[in-house]
Amino acid sequence: MLGNYFSRTDITCKFSWFVFKCITMNERIEGGCFCGAVRYSFERDEYLSANCHCSMCRRISAAPFVSWMVLPLSCFEYTQGAPKELSSSSHGMRYFCKECGTPIACILKEDPENINITICSLDKPQDFEPKTEIYTNDKLPWGSKDMHRE
Repeated sequence: MLGNYFSRTDITCKFSWFVFKCITMNERIEGGCFCGAVRYSFERDEYLSANCHCSMCRRISAAPFVSWMVLPLSCFEYTQGAPKELSSSSHGMRYFCKECGTPIACILKEDPENINITICSLDKPQDFEPKTEIYTNDKLPWGSKDMHRE
């Protein structure tokens, strides 16, 4: 036998001679904008994530890149307020707080079942390190320079 299971209403654990894993059932990740007018949550899981260096992400965020997490739209919900929509290109819609301007999400026309969330709009972005980089051919030449610190 590889393992034994036990369950409570909020936690499922599996024991085996090589694995101990607990998954909190229905655990939600939360985030929102800078001013708090827009809040959202989604189910915890392993999602695709990346730093995007495309020129559109750079322009919309006024930053050298944007860190995104891609998750099923069915797992995501706005819990407070509603973002303003911007048709940023023929490829999709961007969503941001109409009060403070925080970029929150993007839904691409070729992938309407998924929503791309800005990782830095999460309450704990430090827990979700991007796994790859995309559009690196558009990366700014100074984007990864080692800076002298004083």
